[in-house]
Amino acid sequence: MPDVEQNLVDLVQTIVEPLVEVPDELEITSSADEASILIEIRVNADDAGKVIGRQGRIIKAIRTLARAAASRSDCMVDVELIDE
Repeated sequence: MPDVEQNLVDLVQTIVEPLVEVPDELEITSSADEASILIEIRVNADDAGKVIGRQGRIIKAIRTLARAAASRSDCMVDVELIDE
């Protein structure tokens, strides 16, 4: 599971990094239990809207891609954007 978790974090980072204007403040963390992985994205407050997209389309697409990639390993994944 650690390999799957790291691969999913890398996937999310590859997608989100070009979207943000302040990549130094991009922080992606993950936590896992037996059958699920939680990936948390933290960005600059000004970049949050770009990651969410209009009507949430971009974050929804990121979640869909992460779930599709995780389905090969029979684990659940959830991607959350943390606002601070």
